[in-house]
Amino acid sequence: MGYPGKNRKSYETPKHPWQAARIASEVELVKAYGLRNKKEVWKAHSNLKNYRELARKLLAESSKRTLAGPMKTDADNILGRLKRYGLLKSEAGLDDILTLQVTTFLDRRLQTQVHKQGLANTLKQARQFIVHGHISVGGRKVTVPGYLVSMDDELGMSYYGNSPLFAENHLARPAQVVKEIVKESTKSEQPGTKTEVRS
Repeated sequence: MGYPGKNRKSYETPKHPWQAARIASEVELVKAYGLRNKKEVWKAHSNLKNYRELARKLLAESSKRTLAGPMKTDADNILGRLKRYGLLKSEAGLDDILTLQVTTFLDRRLQTQVHKQGLANTLKQARQFIVHGHISVGGRKVTVPGYLVSMDDELGMSYYGNSPLFAENHLARPAQVVKEIVKESTKSEQPGTKTEVRS
């Protein structure tokens, strides 16, 4: 037994380090979701694996007899949690847990949700805003890009009150960036502006 106060890894690394197909898929996920490194992909994989193992165990028990007592409570808690975080639909059952993909978990990360809701221009900028303390969830500052956003929290996402980005005219806010781009493009398209042609 290790030291009780020691932090342990909350994820499992791949069993084989050099598998071309797996490495390529992980690189694609890192690029698509603006992740820092593959460790964040492995964390999502571990979460998915844990839920699948629990679902298989409960499904095996339900095939023998109807779930009751602690088993029924466990099944309800797991389904309730996954539905609360938008990982499963409201009418989903234990079988649907086995159909979940790693992208389902990555879609619910705070970094992804900040970008989807238009609080940042890019996924990389969304990560920067979160780490620098510019984003709040339900009025509370959250600085963890991998924080899973529940369906209720999704409605309460905004800029943190003490952040400079809270001001609507801040230049880094997406709306202001779009205005600057439009202003620059209209300047270049105005009649009478000469464009230099260099040979």
